[in-house]
Amino acid sequence: MKRILLTGSTGFIGCRLLKLLESSKCEIRLLSRQPHSDYETIVCDLGKKQVPDSALVSIDTVFHLAGYAHDLHDATSVENRYQAINVEATVQLAKLAAENGVKRFLFVSSVKAGGSAIVDRCMTEEDQGEPEGIYGKTKREAELKLLEIGRQSGMQVMIVRPSLVYGPGVKGNLGLMRRGIEKGWFPPIPETENRRSMIHVDDLVRALLLVAEDKRANGEIFIATDGVPHSSREIFEAICQSVGKAVPQWSVPKIVFEGLSLFSPRIRYKVDKLLGDEYYSSEKLQSIGFKAQRTLREMNETAFSFFIIPHSNRRVRNVFPVPVLPNTPLLRSTSRSRLIHTGVSISRGVPMLKKRSSSPSTPNTRPTSASDAS
Repeated sequence: MKRILLTGSTGFIGCRLLKLLESSKCEIRLLSRQPHSDYETIVCDLGKKQVPDSALVSIDTVFHLAGYAHDLHDATSVENRYQAINVEATVQLAKLAAENGVKRFLFVSSVKAGGSAIVDRCMTEEDQGEPEGIYGKTKREAELKLLEIGRQSGMQVMIVRPSLVYGPGVKGNLGLMRRGIEKGWFPPIPETENRRSMIHVDDLVRALLLVAEDKRANGEIFIATDGVPHSSREIFEAICQSVGKAVPQWSVPKIVFEGLSLFSPRIRYKVDKLLGDEYYSSEKLQSIGFKAQRTLREMNETAFSFFIIPHSNRRVRNVFPVPVLPNTPLLRSTSRSRLIHTGVSISRGVPMLKKRSSSPSTPNTRPTSASDAS
């Protein structure tokens, strides 16, 4: 019988993974800052408190999604927070997992850990450059330390680096872009023929399960994308349609953005992120059986509600369809039962929440569950 510990269950990706695991009837334990009413919960604020030993008792698989990402403040002012949560808490959790005989430890990292995107080229896991920003640096540091823990302990460690993740409840830069378009202040960006890799959140959680169960994934890093890159203009148009806004027939010339970027390095960085390439290959992930079931184009043609964010002050259950389960041993024939251990905090009810080349390819800012952005 499979017993799973999940961190980051209230985040954009984590809540979708939780729903997928729930439908599989695996035994689930959460490590969270707040108690959840439908699951056994170990209440712990990562980065502030040590993870209790009881969190890993009888667990065989850990999905570690919790992390600190995209703080709106100056990165240097919160560097200690990034280090404490993304590195120190992650390492402590992994060491405790190894000591308790956990078999598999899956860490959700970010493409930023691999360095800045290479212009005019599709990046792979082999293209390891200087990690991007404090977020990327701490994710990369955690990756290296986790892989070493795996080598020394024998615990299987696997790492997934999501590209830009979209879907119901998306936040971060895509969420900000959506709000700007909805309110009318986001400028119509030009078609620059740039390439950006993306992945739907439901495809990502399927990929996480696949990687966690494949023995070939041990000690490996996988980039997760849907394999279909899009230009920023295509993403802009898709969001316009998703919020019921007419797509502007004009755009702000690229030269205007280039002129603005001369005012400061910060503006240049934002312009480069908006109009530049972030193109990644998912061939390695595909080699173990992953195939995306959703693309931005398909969602654009069938339903324009995938960027809509539910009211954050309401508890929502089963608003979005549960993703189709992959056929992995982790999700086969386990009966739903609750793990009970002395000293564990348990409560009941989870807050819920143009097509381009199909060549190989490929997230915001606050304390979040991992990789709520990349």
